[in-house]
Amino acid sequence: MRRAVDLTLYLVTDRELSRGRPLEDVVLAAVRGGATLVQLREKHTGTRDFVALARALRARLEPLKIPLIINDRVDVALASGAAGVHIGQRDMAYPDARRLMGPGAIIGLSVETPEQAAEAARLDVDYLGVSPVFSTPTKTDTTTEWGIEGLANLARVSPHPLVAIGGINATNARAVAAAGAAGIAVVSAICAAVDPEAAARELRVLFGK
Repeated sequence: MRRAVDLTLYLVTDRELSRGRPLEDVVLAAVRGGATLVQLREKHTGTRDFVALARALRARLEPLKIPLIINDRVDVALASGAAGVHIGQRDMAYPDARRLMGPGAIIGLSVETPEQAAEAARLDVDYLGVSPVFSTPTKTDTTTEWGIEGLANLARVSPHPLVAIGGINATNARAVAAAGAAGIAVVSAICAAVDPEAAARELRVLFGK
């Protein structure tokens, strides 16, 4: 069973890129501009602070009907009441995450190689994060790029919706859409923008969905 979720413009947060602005302000500006999903990524935050931040952000996003997804941490997602979790190849295994999160939670899985994507085809994940499509300084733990051709090849055979992540910005959003992605995951193109709302709006137009 696939959970209904609009993957079109998937904001991944990064406080270090946010020009010293409160994270909540950047997120809400992006939502006003058209972000459809928010992933809270906190690599260097303690668990208690992570949970508190997630709860505060969820309280602002729920009235707007924008799901909050937690990066990596199933425990934080459960404690904060988030809509779901995004896991990588070195995080908790999908069957365990699904058992803990329950059938209604949104769960996405990163795939970095065609072999990983093939293995994921048998899983009941809600989407695959194709990572990275292009090289990016915000994604340093992967070794290969999918590129537009690799993304298009996967889109032709994958049973899951694909979210493209890694170096996605206004210069390539249209090409990513044409390759068959269901959505684009964006970090610096929104978080580091002078005007996150305008940046999100431009990306929505360019992606064309």
